[in-house]
Amino acid sequence: MLAVAVTAFAALQASWWLFAALFFVPDISFLGYLVNPRLGALVYNTLHTYIAPLLLGLLAQAGHAPTLLPVALIWVAHIGFDRAAGYGLKYGSAFGDTHLGFKGRPRNHANTTKDVAG
Repeated sequence: MLAVAVTAFAALQASWWLFAALFFVPDISFLGYLVNPRLGALVYNTLHTYIAPLLLGLLAQAGHAPTLLPVALIWVAHIGFDRAAGYGLKYGSAFGDTHLGFKGRPRNHANTTKDVAG
């Protein structure tokens, strides 16, 4: 999705400065984790699913608002980048618990090492 969105963005001949300025905007969702993991996951998942940028793109086309289409493509590119990096949709238990598996240091180090003596 990252490659498709970047290719489509380039075809629009939109501003790469706009791309750079908006690429990490969905990551403001991390602020939800300052409250608690459940809210953090809800806010993160809301901004990291393809539904909202798809609706924004459809609105751009149907509403004849072409300035919204590059924004939708940047958003899709960001989500694709996160998925390629292994960051999936979050579970409410912890930031690293995602639908793609756990991302980060193991939570319980005792279960990840073997007992050498026995």
